[in-house]
Amino acid sequence: MSDLATLFKREAGPVIARLVRLLGSLPAAEDAFHDACVKALEQWPVSGVPAQPGAWLATVARNRGFDVSGSAHAALAEPLEAASNAPTREAIDLDRLDSGVDDDQLRLLFTCCHPALSAQTQVALTLRTLGGLSTTEIARAFHEPEATTAQRLVRAKSKIRGAGIPYEVPSREALPARLYSVLTTIYLVFNEGYSAAEGEALLRDNLCREAIRLARWLHATLPAEPEVTGLLALLLLQHSRAEARVDAKGDVVLLEDQDRDRWSAQAIAEGGALLDAALELKQPGPYQLQAAIAALHAAAPTAAQTDWRQIALLYNSLWQRVDTPTVGLNRAAAIGMAWGPNEGLDALSRLDASHFELSHWFDSARADLLRRAKRYAEAAVAYDQALTRVRNAPERRYLEKRLGEVRALLGL
Repeated sequence: MSDLATLFKREAGPVIARLVRLLGSLPAAEDAFHDACVKALEQWPVSGVPAQPGAWLATVARNRGFDVSGSAHAALAEPLEAASNAPTREAIDLDRLDSGVDDDQLRLLFTCCHPALSAQTQVALTLRTLGGLSTTEIARAFHEPEATTAQRLVRAKSKIRGAGIPYEVPSREALPARLYSVLTTIYLVFNEGYSAAEGEALLRDNLCREAIRLARWLHATLPAEPEVTGLLALLLLQHSRAEARVDAKGDVVLLEDQDRDRWSAQAIAEGGALLDAALELKQPGPYQLQAAIAALHAAAPTAAQTDWRQIALLYNSLWQRVDTPTVGLNRAAAIGMAWGPNEGLDALSRLDASHFELSHWFDSARADLLRRAKRYAEAAVAYDQALTRVRNAPERRYLEKRLGEVRALLGL
């Protein structure tokens, strides 16, 4: 069942985006996709998972959506029974319409990032519809109660319907007005793929690759925008380490312990070149600063040779521009590596820990700094606290391992 849940989450974005175009309604598309998932849960355990599960779900959901809406396009759809096995190639191609931008997910992305919606709502809606993230995962990304996120999503869908917001990519002239939210959304989709909030795997590579694909499209469309270039550079540099971040068992491998020969030299080279191009425009921004930090990690031949002081200084500059809880947390960790764990703990103490009540990141970072400072009893308490909040299995195993190590040092 968990494998099917992961598959449904992976396919949600592209299938829902296609359905929105065909049905003209986000709620209708989501309902149809949900119905298709229910039918898959009934059939697949018996008949097996189709060779093209996304196409199967798209066909069943499309037929269901036409059936409910009574659309005139229903004549194009196959009977529901015909989708009991994998859809035919003709059934898949039927949904591919010619347009100025032949990408349903991009259309839905810009709809979700319409200026009629608040910035945070834009991001939440995109993470839900295109990223396939649950309401719980989005709430953790925003450090807010789940009920607040749920209400935000309901209001957003209602506003799209009530205001008649079109499902389309805006003109080139209108793109910059939506750029900040689009960049933020792509970045958060990547982050959820790079370090999943919950589940059995640390990485959700399909989300990382989808974020990179969208960033590439934006860069091709707006090559003179330094932050667009900076974001693409950042994602490539971060993703270059993906294969080295887990071992053969799927357990976490910390940056300092990773086999750097497994890092992608091609991604590092491309990301570095993009960063250089962005910096030449002399309009530094948050994504360029983060890309510069990632580039310093990539340039270090060994963990011991990492220029942590330069990284900490870059985090200081980033903190002045974007004083979010996550940036503050990363800044404190960098300060701890540059000038010692007690300095890092001091920076951490200046953050509002209540922002992290829905995640384990604050307690985990504090525990690591306390361990490095040899304050093992305090570190054990912090690891215990982090374990009460972690929902990702590899992260849990890592925290349990660290807790066991500090307890052993305490003679427990």
